[in-house]
Amino acid sequence: MAHDHVEPSRQAPKTTPSLGKGPPIHPPGNPVLEIDGHGIGWIVFDDSERKLNVLTEAVMHRFAMLIEEVDRLTAAGQLRAIVVASGKGGSFVAGADVDAIAAIRDSGEGEAAARLGQTVFLALERVSVPTVAAIDGVCLGGGTELSLACRYRIASDSSKTRIGLPEVQLGIIPAWGGTIRLPRLVGLGAALPILLSGTPVSARKASDIGLVDDIVPEEGFRDHVSEFTQALIEGSAPRRRRRTLARRLAENTAPGRRLILAVARRRIRMRTGGNYPAPNALIDVLSEGLGTSVEAALAVEADRAGELIASSVSKNLIHVFRLRERARKGTGIGRGTARTVKNAVVLGAGAMGGGIAQLLAYKGMRARMKDVNHQAIAGGLRHVHRLFDVAVKKHKLPRHEAQQRMELVSGGIGYHGIAEADLVIESVVERMDVKRMVFSEVEDRARPDCVFATNTSSLSVDAIAEVLERPERLCGMHFFNPVHRMPLVEVIRGTRSSDEAVASVYRLALDLGKVPVVVGDGPGFVVNRILGPYLNEAGWLLVDGVAIERIDDAAKAFGMPMGPVRLLDEVGLDVARHVGTTLHEAFGDRLLSAPPLRALETTGRLGVKNAKGFYRYEKGQDVGVDETVYADLGLAATEHDGPDDDEIRMRLTLSMVNEAARTLGDRVVQRASELDLAMIMGTGFPPFTGGLLRFADSMGLETIVAYLEDLARRAGSRFEPAPLLVELTAQERSFYDAFGDG
Repeated sequence: MAHDHVEPSRQAPKTTPSLGKGPPIHPPGNPVLEIDGHGIGWIVFDDSERKLNVLTEAVMHRFAMLIEEVDRLTAAGQLRAIVVASGKGGSFVAGADVDAIAAIRDSGEGEAAARLGQTVFLALERVSVPTVAAIDGVCLGGGTELSLACRYRIASDSSKTRIGLPEVQLGIIPAWGGTIRLPRLVGLGAALPILLSGTPVSARKASDIGLVDDIVPEEGFRDHVSEFTQALIEGSAPRRRRRTLARRLAENTAPGRRLILAVARRRIRMRTGGNYPAPNALIDVLSEGLGTSVEAALAVEADRAGELIASSVSKNLIHVFRLRERARKGTGIGRGTARTVKNAVVLGAGAMGGGIAQLLAYKGMRARMKDVNHQAIAGGLRHVHRLFDVAVKKHKLPRHEAQQRMELVSGGIGYHGIAEADLVIESVVERMDVKRMVFSEVEDRARPDCVFATNTSSLSVDAIAEVLERPERLCGMHFFNPVHRMPLVEVIRGTRSSDEAVASVYRLALDLGKVPVVVGDGPGFVVNRILGPYLNEAGWLLVDGVAIERIDDAAKAFGMPMGPVRLLDEVGLDVARHVGTTLHEAFGDRLLSAPPLRALETTGRLGVKNAKGFYRYEKGQDVGVDETVYADLGLAATEHDGPDDDEIRMRLTLSMVNEAARTLGDRVVQRASELDLAMIMGTGFPPFTGGLLRFADSMGLETIVAYLEDLARRAGSRFEPAPLLVELTAQERSFYDAFGDG
């Protein structure tokens, strides 16, 4: 699926992967075929140009040539079995060429690319001798489809071994036979979670569901694979996992399959709101393909895959994938050496501090919490323990490992541990005087090379740094709540933050499994600054008589994970009020809190944290709008004539676009793509749009300016278009044209 066909011989690595089992059958290339002394042919993938093996068009053509050679050698009696393996330790095949997929704009071209892979893997499936996929490490997408075309699969017990079909996360479906072979191998019930979530499974889980035939030690993996294959040659096939009679009756009959797929379709509709076509397309392919011939099923798969590959949703999701990959491979800054954090001190043992300490320990780092009294420390340790218990219940960690990692967390009211810390991160109450005080107390007790970070959500990093003798040691590290679930970390670079401090915090965020985005110092930074007008507009919609449910339903219909009113409850109405005050002080009356939000201060409502907000809560779950809130805020409980659903969505969304333009104009971030990544990872802004500014570009900045000008006349001056929006419109440029690189 590469852009151009390249002859295999021209892609030759500098050295041919050698198994020490005989000369290669073809000139050096990727993959290569060798035959060992047992008559086993080893087809080894080893891309010399990439860290991971990728199935480009050239690689697929080369693989097809080798399959033809396998058929010839088998007919001549020179081959007794085939093993498909990787020459790279810790990875098998990472999938197809994402760049090639992104370049396809026509559904016919997409269908042709699907048929190429299907043809090659169908030829592999029909090889007359036993075929074994030797999976040691990452096995995703096309790599998994390749393994499914083999008769047997053997996996290493490495923690790196993960097998999955993540195509749905890119807005497409497995197109090289994955939708056909996986459910036929493991059953529809076991296949659906893998296909619909895109989440890979461990070797152990793969074995449990029958996806792999054996798990062998990582140490000596090739020898174990050879022994397994020799046993196959001698006629000793492994026993396959048998599904229960009830499951076979449900999955192998047309009525049973229809019922299973109908339930899955309902769940998809509830989860996606119809904004992501790939999961529904998957259900369609399964519905039409199961119970028919492989060839007929593959034709259905290729047809639907072609449509999805060419869709705008797929292009947007691939764009988001690239943004995440760039963040994962980055350093956060062009210069500066990142320090590795092994020991950290967390100042503050509240919910955020405890969450940060738990995450550090979860990733194998030692974390010590410091607070002003023993009661706070005890509460922080209980919070850490609860989070590890949740990880155990969700099968993310076995109990003994959770206990071992829990022991990495300690706490106290003294300064013990600060002298050994690689990093000190502050997570105390959001007050400038308190944050300055704690840093002034610890600076002299920390090592000269210790990095300082503040978890402030809206206060100036530069202002906090004023109390430090060495302010270059400090930068921001803004986690979002809850720490263990929210993927974004804003790495805030103050005007005096050193390259080393920023690079170290960026690397730590990556080590913790987060998505870091470097932003400049400024009120609300990026996410809270842009989210502020969005949440505030919900308050103005309440003033205009729109019911709470309609506001939230409109936002969710657009694709937001939850509505703005419900989000206010989740964030905490006291926290939202504090951030709103900070933004109002910084930016003036355009960010003056709407009257209902100001009225909240006297109601005692805090949202989820005290089970009393715009919604009612029982055991942490919302059970509907609290109708008494209207009277508390001086609002009518029933709607009068007001904005329709389209205007509600536009007011909410364009309030974010307008503030994003101001944020970009102030150069709080340098690129449109960085802002989009922050909004997707920090707020759940719909990934299928490609991000806030990519959405704006697709809508057209001229259209947006005209809509904002109309809203400014009708709804208030807060909608006056940002200067950058007006400027770009006059220049006929987009955000990504002016501030983007992809």
